[in-house]
Amino acid sequence: MKNRFYFIIGAIIAVLCSSCKKDNYEAPAADFTGRIVYKGEAINVQYGQVNFELWQSGFGNYAALKVNVSQDGSYSAKLFDGNYKLVFSPNQGPFLWKKNATGKQDSIAVNISGSKAMDIEVMPYYMIRNASLTAASGKVNGSCKLEKIITDANAKDIESVSLYINKTQFVDGGNNIAVQQLTGATIADLNNLSMSVNIPAIVPAQNYVFARIGVKIAGVDDLIFTPVAKISF
Repeated sequence: MKNRFYFIIGAIIAVLCSSCKKDNYEAPAADFTGRIVYKGEAINVQYGQVNFELWQSGFGNYAALKVNVSQDGSYSAKLFDGNYKLVFSPNQGPFLWKKNATGKQDSIAVNISGSKAMDIEVMPYYMIRNASLTAASGKVNGSCKLEKIITDANAKDIESVSLYINKTQFVDGGNNIAVQQLTGATIADLNNLSMSVNIPAIVPAQNYVFARIGVKIAGVDDLIFTPVAKISF
């Protein structure tokens, strides 16, 4: 019985020591930051819907670290120093990601040695140009033009263009208090788009809303947006 008791005590101590060692591992300290861009201009997306993957081998499990892209196209991650491969999964984002010779999603090498800032260049299907968001007579008015960036065999049509407003700074199809939508079939001129949406009663009352325009591309899940604008009324 004594031998069994000492064995159990020894096993518990070993587990506790092992746990202490794990707890004493240093947390990742390098900041990896930047933006998703097209020719230096940030690609605005829906919060929590777009991410890319960082792969690092040599630490047992070869698994991806997913890095979320914020509404304004920025990203931030805490990493250990080392060499990583960065890749967007298929159908991530309102843009095309480069492919390798076999037609699969290509990766780019990222070396982390201390904090690193890096913009990631992508090829969007469309860019929103000359966007204007204003308030008048209980409405938010929006206008813009669309520039078609991809014009080859990968080109896609516009499914819809929407003007969203919300009482908080998170504004998209799932976070809004009102929306006005133009379907692609009703758009006659990509250089002259305009929408208007009524501002509903807000509880508790506030004299401003947040607004932005989003473009849904046919066959693409993620929308491209204008930056969020605070509109007083």
